[in-house]
Amino acid sequence: MAVPPLLRAVIMGPPGSGKGTVSARIIKHFGVKHLSSGDLLRDNMQKKTEVGILAKSYIDQGQLIPDHIMTQLMLNEIKSLDQHNWLLDGFPRTVAQAEALNKECHIDTVIDLDVPFETIKCRLTARWIHPASGRVYNLEFSPPKVQGIDDITGEPLVQRDDDKPETVSKRLQAYDAQTKPVLEYYRKKGLLKSFSGTETNKIWPHIYAFLQTKLPDVSQKDAAKPR
Repeated sequence: MAVPPLLRAVIMGPPGSGKGTVSARIIKHFGVKHLSSGDLLRDNMQKKTEVGILAKSYIDQGQLIPDHIMTQLMLNEIKSLDQHNWLLDGFPRTVAQAEALNKECHIDTVIDLDVPFETIKCRLTARWIHPASGRVYNLEFSPPKVQGIDDITGEPLVQRDDDKPETVSKRLQAYDAQTKPVLEYYRKKGLLKSFSGTETNKIWPHIYAFLQTKLPDVSQKDAAKPR
C-alpha cells in the first residue's frame, strides 16, 4: 500500500478564536506535530539561545520581532520534523514569512478559523480573574455567584489588561491588518480552507471531516465520534 504524503498544514485565527482548542483536537485525533511560534520563542528565550537572546532584545524594547529572525527560528525547527506530519501555529504571520516558508517546503493546506470579531470580543472581555488564586470566571459560561466577587474568598475580581475591551479591539485590528495579506496569499494559491462560525464545538466537526480526507484518525478511543 502506498504511503500517503506527509501533511504540511498551517492553522490561522485571531486571538480568542479557539485556535488552541482546535489545535489540541487535531493533535489528539491525527497525531500531527504541533509547532507553535509562541512556544518556540519562549523556549529559546528561556534557554538563552542566540536567537532567543536576539528576540528578547526586541520584545524588551516593545518592538515586533523582525521577519528574518522568526523565519530562521521556525525553519530550523521545521527541518527537524521532516519525517512527521505537522501543523504550524502563529507562523507565517506576514507575506515575507509565507514566501520564505514556501521556498523551503510545500504547504498543503491552511486552516483559517473565521470567527466574527464581535463574538471574540464578547468571549475575551467576559473573562475575570481572582489574582491571588488564579481562579478564572467567565461572565457567560461560569460567572461568579456575586458579580465582581470571588466565590470562595469574597475578594474583588479583576480584568487582565489583555482582556479589557480597548486592548482586545486593538489586538484584533492588529491581527486583521497583519494577516489579511497572508490569507490572501494562500487564497490565491488555492490552499486556504476557511471554517466560519461562532462556537468551536460547531466548527470542529467540519475541520475533522476535512482532515479525515488527508489523514487517518489515530486516537484510539471513540475514533468514530469527533469531539
